[in-house]
Parts: sequence; structure tokens; C-alpha cells
Amino acid sequence: MPFRASISMLALLVSPCAASAADIEFWYGNIGTAEKAIVAACGAFNAAQQAHSVTCVGQGGYEPTMQKAIAAYRSGKHPVLIQFFDAGTLDLMLSDAVVPVEQAMPEVNWKDYLAGARSFYATSKGELYSQPYNGTTLVFYGNAELLAKARIDKLPETYEELAAVARKLKDAGVECPITTDGHPWRVLEQVAARHSVPIASRHNGYDGLDAEYTFNRGLIAEHLENLLRWRQEGLVKLDQDTRTGKYTAAFNSGECALMEASSGLYVDAFKALGDKVMVAQAPMYEGHKRYNTLIGGASIWLMKGHDEDRIEAARAFLDFIRRDDQQIEFTRATGNLPVTRSALELLQSSDKTRETEFATVDAGVRSLSAESTDDSRGIRLGFYMQFREIFQEETQKAFAGDQSMSQALDLAVARGNELLRRFEKTYSNVTLP
Repeated sequence: MPFRASISMLALLVSPCAASAADIEFWYGNIGTAEKAIVAACGAFNAAQQAHSVTCVGQGGYEPTMQKAIAAYRSGKHPVLIQFFDAGTLDLMLSDAVVPVEQAMPEVNWKDYLAGARSFYATSKGELYSQPYNGTTLVFYGNAELLAKARIDKLPETYEELAAVARKLKDAGVECPITTDGHPWRVLEQVAARHSVPIASRHNGYDGLDAEYTFNRGLIAEHLENLLRWRQEGLVKLDQDTRTGKYTAAFNSGECALMEASSGLYVDAFKALGDKVMVAQAPMYEGHKRYNTLIGGASIWLMKGHDEDRIEAARAFLDFIRRDDQQIEFTRATGNLPVTRSALELLQSSDKTRETEFATVDAGVRSLSAESTDDSRGIRLGFYMQFREIFQEETQKAFAGDQSMSQALDLAVARGNELLRRFEKTYSNVTLP
């Protein structure tokens, strides 16, 4: 159900929550290591000042958070601050349920945010709608001990090298050279962005709601065909091929040697493998210039329907977690990246980037901050969460041998375009910001 259709009228009707004016709720979707860090940040905010307090409420995942937010709006019990992940950005922008943070907090230097962190959550004109928070990006992980079996001491920089390394690993007795789950964030969006290849027309939707998916031809189609061929050759294992049934667990257990994954997974990988973990930027195809990868994780949105006291408490909390020291602590605890230049410069000047806990910062920030183009700044396509499910469903059928990869991509494009047309019809009278 479109977010706007559910709550646009309610945004005008909802009255302030019943709690004290300076007490607010912040809903978040993370679990595990990131959740512990969010709860710690909330506790630090409450301990640092007397004027306001925040109650941070976990919703068990990003998608449940959105569904619960719709229900909360219906009942008038929505929080002041809510965390949404990257795929929900357009839905939130058009929901009429949020106040752009640049409008609510004009005194903040929003230009301090790293370009890759800012562009995903900004309008086509550059106005930031939400405050980037748990920022991650795609990095490349290796297991030094397994690579040593094939006498390899550095991570491959190109996919052509990766295939050659994987064959050497297999010949050396490593049963799982590469692992992935085939999620579109890793095998579609991030590959396209760093090669500056669009996945949809109209610069991935930034120029209008009439965009259409185009990834069933060109580099992305070739990449998916490669993944299928490498799996058939025994070089790539998907979730279902691994002993643990999950690609990240397969890497962390030492079953698999290489994986592309979020920088936010580093803490768990290091806990499992220690100094064996190697980190670098994700591979490129030969002959292509490297552009930026996309920000992952999520941002925090300021919701309408609250009185000025609560909005002021929300501003105070956003100011607190944007502080350099708070970003660095969050990076230490989670493997996420600093998202402002000031926090990054403070971290680099302190030499903490040499410490193990900050191992993903160099590769992650370099990747996120690489030159950007109109086709690498982000994804602005409607019903994108549902599209990701379609992409996964069709490509997994190809990996299972039930259809060819070209058929899978054609079907994913066709079904995805049906979603885009429905979204365009739903918002036919809305101007894309």
C-alpha cells in the first residue's frame, strides 16, 4: 500500500502524542550489533543533558518499521523520529508525512555530509530530506588464511582477476572460493553505481516517475551471466549451497574465502576470524573507470504531526548523534562509516584508522567518495522494496536452472516496470522533489 495513500490525510489530522513535550520516541529497524550501538547512543544522549529524553524502540527490521509506521499514523501514535533504509527513500519523500531536515534545521551545515551519503537522501535539486545515520557501503572481504593456500596475498581488484583467483583457490582445495546471496543491493545496484551504469532510465528515476528498468542488457546482464557461470563452475556458492545456509556465516566460519558485503558486517567478521579478515574496495570490470558506490544502511526522518516541543527534542537528538565523537563511536562499535567530513577528518587525524576496529573506513570512504555521476548518485524508483523481492525471485530461479538468466532479467524488468507504472499512477499529481 502506498505510504502517501495511507497517511496523507492523517498528516493533517494527527494531534500531538500524549507524552510529555520533551520526551520523544525514535523507531529504528536494526538488530544485533547495530541495535546495541543505537541503544547506547540513545542512553548517551539521555545522560548528556537534562532538557529532553528519547526512547529508542526497535521494530525488528527496516520493512516492519515502515509497516508499523503506516499503522501508527492511522492511530495517531507515530514517533517523532523514524529510521528507514535506502530502498524506502522515494516512498518517504512522497508520503507527505515527513519534514525535510534541511527545512527543519536550516542552521546545520548539511554540506558537510560526504557526497555519497548525501546524494541518496537528497532531492534532484540537492535538498537533504533525512539525516544519514548508520551509513555503510559495499566492500570486499577476504580470508587471508584460505587465500594463502593458493599462495595469494592480496585481494583481486578486477572481476577478471577474481575469477582467476577463485579457480586457484578451488585447485588448492578451497571448496567455496566466493559466496554471495545474490541480493540486488550487492549484485545489481552497487555494481551498476561503481561502473556508472544506470539500472533504469531517467538517471535511475531522479528525472521523473516515468523511468523504466534497463538492466536486462549491457554490463549488469553480463555480470549476472558471469555469476551464473561461475556458480556452475563451482567458484561461487549462494546461501543455499553453503553448510551454514547463509553467505555471511559461511564467510565468518571460514568455509568461504571471498565475499562482497556491507562494511557494517565487519565487526562480526573480525570477531569470528580476527586478523585473517582482509578488506578492500569491491572489484571492477577491466576497462572501466571506478565511480562511487552507494550508501547503505539507513537515515533518520522527522515526521509531521508533532508540537514544537517534541520537534525541538528531535533536533537536539539529531544534533547529538551527528557529533563527530558520536559518529566515531558508532563506527567503532558497528563497522559503519563516518558520514560527515568533519568526523572523518577527526578520525583520520587521530590515527584510529590504523586500528583494527576501523578497518573498513579507508576502503569504505574511498569507495563512497569516488567521483559521482547522474547514474551513480542513488536510486529514486517507486515500490523499490517490492522490486528487490521480484529481482531476487526471478534470478534465483535462474540460479536453480528453472529459466535462463536472460529470461530472469527480462521478467524482472517487465514486472518491475509494472510496479513503476502503478507508482506513477498513484502519484500522478505529485511533483518529484
